[in-house]
Amino acid sequence: MIVTLIVICEVGFWVLLAAGLGLRYLAKMPRTGAALLLCEPLLEVVLLVVTVLDLRAGADPDWKHGLAAVYIGYTAAFGHYTVRWLDGHARHRLAGGPPPVKPPRFGAARARHEVRLWLRTVAGAGLAAALLQIGVWYVDDPERTASLTSWQGFAGRAVLIHGLIALSYVLWPKKPKGEGGGTRPRPPPGPGRGRTRSVRWSTGPGGSGRPLSAPRRAPTARRRPPCWPPGPG
Repeated sequence: MIVTLIVICEVGFWVLLAAGLGLRYLAKMPRTGAALLLCEPLLEVVLLVVTVLDLRAGADPDWKHGLAAVYIGYTAAFGHYTVRWLDGHARHRLAGGPPPVKPPRFGAARARHEVRLWLRTVAGAGLAAALLQIGVWYVDDPERTASLTSWQGFAGRAVLIHGLIALSYVLWPKKPKGEGGGTRPRPPPGPGRGRTRSVRWSTGPGGSGRPLSAPRRAPTARRRPPCWPPGPG
């Protein structure tokens, strides 16, 4: 039952998202669409209540209850981020709005973006671990709650792996192609950097050793001869 409810919540998330964006931009009903988008967290609340009631009815906690806690933590951390991202694309394509701002790709800006995503993972994993710990305290039987504690370890490993990925962008910032390589672009020709004509020399038998061709020199102004006969005075 819990797994079925998780699938229903996931499908319901995308159905509500599509319906809300359609009402907001296609049907020109922004308030109704926004109200429908605000109903997204209710799915996680329903899943949480059903999970608690299932445990209270005497069901043995297993991987399904742990998966429900992790799913609630993930949607709480990344649900609003996903809705905002899709809302920007829908506003651009359906309502003629400005194109959405793309996340940075290079340098320190990309590192900060990855760190912010990692902080969302930390928040989601922390919420999931807290819900799992509440379940452990509620059941109060270490033998029956082993699956819940294993899901806590899964949440911790997710934080660690994502943290290493974000740290790699901080320590080794990604650079655009062509930067930081072994070849440097040649500077543009400036004053005095143009081509010079090569000088050929007369060689061989009978050669005079004089240059056959030499670089041309800039013409100089001729000196005017003095005025003759001199003027009066």
